[in-house]
Amino acid sequence: MAKRIPEDAGMNTRLAHGGNDPLDYFGFVNPPVVHASTVLFPNAATLSARSQKYTYGTHGTPTTDALAAAINEMEGAAGTVIVPSGLMAVALPLMAFLSAGDHVLIVDSVYFPTRNFADSMLARFGIDVEYYDPHIGAGIASLIRPNTKVVLTESPASNTFEVQDIPAITRAAHAAGAIVMLDNTWATALYFRGIDYGVDVIIHAATKYPAGHSDVLLGTVSATKQCWEKLQKAFTALGCSAGPDDVYQVLRGLRTMGVRLQRHQESTLEIARWLEQQDGVARVLYPALESHPDHRIWKRDFSGASGLFSVVLKGNGPHVAHAFLDALGIFGLGYSWGGYESLAVLVSLRDRTIAKGNYDGPLVRLQIGLEDVTDLKADLARGLAAARVAT
Repeated sequence: MAKRIPEDAGMNTRLAHGGNDPLDYFGFVNPPVVHASTVLFPNAATLSARSQKYTYGTHGTPTTDALAAAINEMEGAAGTVIVPSGLMAVALPLMAFLSAGDHVLIVDSVYFPTRNFADSMLARFGIDVEYYDPHIGAGIASLIRPNTKVVLTESPASNTFEVQDIPAITRAAHAAGAIVMLDNTWATALYFRGIDYGVDVIIHAATKYPAGHSDVLLGTVSATKQCWEKLQKAFTALGCSAGPDDVYQVLRGLRTMGVRLQRHQESTLEIARWLEQQDGVARVLYPALESHPDHRIWKRDFSGASGLFSVVLKGNGPHVAHAFLDALGIFGLGYSWGGYESLAVLVSLRDRTIAKGNYDGPLVRLQIGLEDVTDLKADLARGLAAARVAT
């Protein structure tokens, strides 16, 4: 008899068991890693009608189906597609739902590669791209035009961590016949399940917390029943399937994502509160802090916070941030986040037109990993001491 996950099971139970029934594979607790392009058919009639579950490697395998099913379970989605990167997870639904002459609203604080794709590729295809203030909320109704087809959100904001009023945005968009997409990589479905708040398409860079080990590039796109068919057709048309080994690595990462995120959150909250008290720190931008201007909205909608936030250092000029970063030993200097290791990067907001903020000093983004908090505090203290000397 097949295993059954109780309907009221907790998220960690769902993460541990979702997407795979061991009895489908002779009792093995993990699904097979299927390397396949060609799939054989038993006879010519089946081949002509393509009347079997699997027809070609790019259209799905037991490995991709296992991850998609697990993501659907998390998101409450009708369907999920797996793509080779987080940026492709952004590009695919935009290409699926936009055509020449359409208007798209994108939050000004969006992940920079998303902005680059919109300003280069979408604009080139005759799509009118407009950016909006992350604090606009229900006021987004004033920006919606008859040809507005998509509102693309990201909350909290990339690098500056403004929290958007997603329910208000989805109500305004739906009233005008537009759909809402959300890049939910920061919170994951564990801490914010966008579909429950009216979002139509959920985007994740699975490179981050689902994979969790800084060794895989992958993206997922999930959709409601109303949007699923259109998303799936675009995925098939573009042929942007991911390799089975990467898919399996992310499925394996999902099993421990709940406990890892809990550790990320606990460590990050302790460090963020500590940083607020340190000389050399002007501000800490982390929505879970009571001092964050959007804390009320975060607390209303989110059930947790992840391990990424930014600090505003005291002092002027990039040399202050460079001194801080160069003094760090445990924190690596590098892009991406969501892995087991702590990272730090200098933030630039030069490409934004609206959400530039009013920051008194250089902005540094920190990813808090799974190391001991005492060691991370000591490392940050060395960086702050070096920054004070450079001020």
